[in-house]
Amino acid sequence: MGVALVTGGTSGIGAAFARQLAARGYDLVLVARSSAGLESMATELRALGRTVEILPADLTDRKAVAKVAARLEDPKRPIDMLVNNAGFGIHTAITDPDLTQHDRGIEVMIRAVLVLSGAAARGMLSRNKGAIVNVSSTAGFTTMGSYSAMKTWVTAFTEGLAVELRDTGITVTALCPGWVRTEFHDRAGIKKSSIPNALWLDAEPLVRSALRDIDHGKVISIPTIRYRVLIWLARHAPKSAIRSISGAISSDRRKPVVP
Repeated sequence: MGVALVTGGTSGIGAAFARQLAARGYDLVLVARSSAGLESMATELRALGRTVEILPADLTDRKAVAKVAARLEDPKRPIDMLVNNAGFGIHTAITDPDLTQHDRGIEVMIRAVLVLSGAAARGMLSRNKGAIVNVSSTAGFTTMGSYSAMKTWVTAFTEGLAVELRDTGITVTALCPGWVRTEFHDRAGIKKSSIPNALWLDAEPLVRSALRDIDHGKVISIPTIRYRVLIWLARHAPKSAIRSISGAISSDRRKPVVP
């Protein structure tokens, strides 16, 4: 099938992409901060008969991002699919004087997506084929702080890149998942019990659905009918209503967990 590069490819949605792409016959280049996590995932995928290259990189470090970009553009080792999945939740208030988390989010979920998508596209243009997948979020259709703003950017950027690459043979897709059962929410300190059970998704079926949309060249991939309906409503509802709902959700998530 070719070679796929997945950022954040050792856990959650990224790991699900790595496993399913390996099952489809792709060899993998896995990018993550943890060398131990990369080695563990590589061992699992190599057992399936796939070739796996590991590339430790902290995407808050611009030199590390440049290293990954160079790998994407290497004409001697072409990449056929890029999955920009690396990311994390941000629950620091916009008014907090400490901007560390916001800065890290901008580096990983905006700048790295911009740089790596461009590098992948340049590498693919000479072959007139390839796929770029940017993992965004349904949060981008809400107004829950800087995380929502960053994911709004990812979706809009992906649509813009899809327009730029129209008729080149390269597909560009923004995957907009909702609440997914992964360690992402544990690391972010989100109280899972505050989210209705019907809104939770599992990573494996989410990625299967995403890959079908990628195969068909869809620019926006929103999993499940229920989320597509919710996002349709979010797009058409008055902005004041979206702000009210987002504020209620954000307030509930900030409540302390009672042991």
